[in-house]
Amino acid sequence: MRSPEKDKALDLNIEQIELKGFSRSLTEIEFLLLILVILYFVVPGSVVTAEPFWMTLSMFAYAVFVLGFNYVNLDTPQYAWKLAIETWVMIIFITWVLWNTGNIESPLINLYLLVVIASAITLDKVTTILEIVLIFAFYIFLGVKSGIKYDLVSFSVTMVYFSPFVLVAYITTMLASDVHYGKMMFKALSETDEMTNLLNKRSFIPMYNKAAEVAMKYNQPLSVMMIDADNLKEVNDKHGHKAGDKLIISMGRSIEECLRTSDIICRYGGDEFVALLPQMPSGRAIEAGERLRSAVENTSFDVDGKQVSSTVSIGIASFPDEVGNVFDVLDKADQALYECKRSGRNKVTSYSSILATSEVEHISSKRQYDPKQGGTRETDKA
Repeated sequence: MRSPEKDKALDLNIEQIELKGFSRSLTEIEFLLLILVILYFVVPGSVVTAEPFWMTLSMFAYAVFVLGFNYVNLDTPQYAWKLAIETWVMIIFITWVLWNTGNIESPLINLYLLVVIASAITLDKVTTILEIVLIFAFYIFLGVKSGIKYDLVSFSVTMVYFSPFVLVAYITTMLASDVHYGKMMFKALSETDEMTNLLNKRSFIPMYNKAAEVAMKYNQPLSVMMIDADNLKEVNDKHGHKAGDKLIISMGRSIEECLRTSDIICRYGGDEFVALLPQMPSGRAIEAGERLRSAVENTSFDVDGKQVSSTVSIGIASFPDEVGNVFDVLDKADQALYECKRSGRNKVTSYSSILATSEVEHISSKRQYDPKQGGTRETDKA
């Protein structure tokens, strides 16, 4: 079995990938904002009330912020709050530009839409609403600076002019929610076995590594149960693959019914299942395995009017009772399952029983006739 470090490296961190993608897109939007402001200032006839030095300094400071915030410590994890800070800085920079280019009547007033769209796509609804409120506050402030004395009529007119910002935020947020929902549905489908609705191997391995870390950190017992159908091939040959599918579904249902709701059950592949049993020592795991084995043996399902049944072989390994390294428990349970299938099937085999057998074989192989007591003989072989 691979080490947990390699499993973690191979396991795609979807959230980090998504945040890094959002960060790249937001960086491009920030540079687009800067380019639009620079183009406005170099266009002949543009209205600028601030001194060129201060405007140049503000644009340079904003560029330094964008470069420093996005290209320093590239290997550090991405967080949503970093994206939020960038959008807040964008709002402040745009407000400063509008302050010096005509306030609420500035032709650059629609730059606020860049922030609204970026926030709606990359951040959550609450953060987007807060940013809309902040933009509206600055919008009112710029109106006051332009000489607007707000009464009911002027405020209503201002709301009408500001409504496109709210509408864009609402539509973009809805679209982002639909995309997020589709992503979550795809993630659920990619991590769930379609036939049994149990977890698949891809989603089980990270959970196993996490449970192993917890067990090791707090010195808690952890057991793994590997379960394999004994006669899937015979059922397929005799009754068809539809019956084989029913057998797998029936096994999955029996496993769920016999184990705890806190146990993690996975269809590992084909007719093989694995159950992760947190805080369960070896003795209780073996008892649970026997209950499961008996339940499957006494369960049947109908195939074209005929009752079909099956049995299972179960291999169990436990930390720390049987396995010293918690990250080896899954591998040792697989070895116990192999021994179970080899030695007769329809039974429960624990890894400790393999260790005991190996110890007996080891002792037997070392037993030699003492020459002092007469003669020699070959080493006994189990």
